[in-house]
Amino acid sequence: MTLELLLLISTAVIAVIIFFAFRSNGNGGGKAYKLPPGRMGLPLIGQTIAFMQPHSSASLGDFVDQSMARYGKIFRMNLLGKPTIVSTDPDFNRLILQSEGRLFENSCPTSIAEIMGRWSMLALVGDIHRELRSIAVNFMSNVKLRTYFLGDIERQAVKILDSWTENATFSAQEAAKKFAFGLMVKHLMSMDESMPETEQLRREYHAFMKGMASIPLNLPGTAYRKALQSRATILKIMGQKLDERITKIREKCEGLEEDDLLASVSTHPTLTREQILDLILSMLFAGHETSSGAIALAIYFLQACPKAVRQLREEHAEIAKLKKERGETALNWDDYKKMEFTHAVINETLRLGNIVHFLHRKAIKDVQYKGYDIPCGWEVVPIISAAHLDPSIYDEPQSYNPWRWKAILATVTKNSNVMSFSGGPRLCPGAELAKLEMAVFLHHLVLKYDWELAERDFPVSFPFLGFPKGLPIKVKRLGGNQVAQDHYGDRCSS
Repeated sequence: MTLELLLLISTAVIAVIIFFAFRSNGNGGGKAYKLPPGRMGLPLIGQTIAFMQPHSSASLGDFVDQSMARYGKIFRMNLLGKPTIVSTDPDFNRLILQSEGRLFENSCPTSIAEIMGRWSMLALVGDIHRELRSIAVNFMSNVKLRTYFLGDIERQAVKILDSWTENATFSAQEAAKKFAFGLMVKHLMSMDESMPETEQLRREYHAFMKGMASIPLNLPGTAYRKALQSRATILKIMGQKLDERITKIREKCEGLEEDDLLASVSTHPTLTREQILDLILSMLFAGHETSSGAIALAIYFLQACPKAVRQLREEHAEIAKLKKERGETALNWDDYKKMEFTHAVINETLRLGNIVHFLHRKAIKDVQYKGYDIPCGWEVVPIISAAHLDPSIYDEPQSYNPWRWKAILATVTKNSNVMSFSGGPRLCPGAELAKLEMAVFLHHLVLKYDWELAERDFPVSFPFLGFPKGLPIKVKRLGGNQVAQDHYGDRCSS
């Protein structure tokens, strides 16, 4: 990181010298626009460094807070070398997400597109995005969740939780990542932990993700260069799996897995090999990062809210009791639908934890909003977490309060402000899968363990969600008679 920072500073100094005379004043190319207030900062880098500073995921960060105090909920800046409108206005952000292809379109930063691939759903717009998204939506439909995913989710959760050692200190974030990764590679490519390439894929993916949140300098030794190298290795492994699948299909081998994503796309009539591999990688990224981050957040928030743990435990003990009376050992879809308080915990975790802080869009025509002009071609960054932390929408928004959702879920207007999985035509196709994973994981977690932080840690956006120390926890296994005991307090610490 030191090398990258020095290189960035050098680049900024050179930029100031060369481009100072041509510094843009952000006036939209000479046309008389009434732009939102703000300032463009230094040439090229603008205010990118200040905007990208790590901060608590339960906040908007100092830069956005200070800009809002000075300019209001909509302001302009120079981000990643481009004139940009930043919005913390929930109504405008909802308009941006719902106007995909009409007023705005996706605008993935070049650096992320290079790592994820030019055929990644993060980078695509138009018909090809709709085609690939439809494949993803079908793969993770409610029918697939209840008949195909649910059993594997429960088996994977039990396996991870049973591996925890009592009184030992370990990373809950890494446990959540291992859970989500194992589930996704099985359903994407029928890979399991017994395969040597599975562990290699996991290691390469870890390096890959480090580069996603790094300064985009493709120079030796940088995290960005290592991410590109890891991408090549990941695609090689995935390509081998694709070739094996095509061969088996041609030879009509017996015992062929037909329910993973490779089975859906390996003989697709229009997708190229490059498109298939980028799609698989996109799905691994989306399914892994969202679910693992959400589970880690739930573990973090719940350890400070014993009242919520108590109510969760009561709800899941009742579900376990009914399951036992039926003579069944596995959860079914009806059990999942009965988890009313669990869904409130999930919603509150996503609201306060903010797995996704902001999105990248671009105006495809001149747009007017509340007296301001957003020029065609300008970048637009909706801060979707702003609605989640807005006191005019949520009472005491910094408090972890799952009980608020009993009233909110009955109010369409307020519920529409929950944008944890984006919205509009680009709504995350794995949103329901992530919630199902959280619910099943929490079912077994609260029935098996008490837990506490081994040392202080908290969720940070930089810009992707993470815990600086990996969320270290210690667990205590519950006895059979402890599940129903009421030994918790009545308040959640903030």
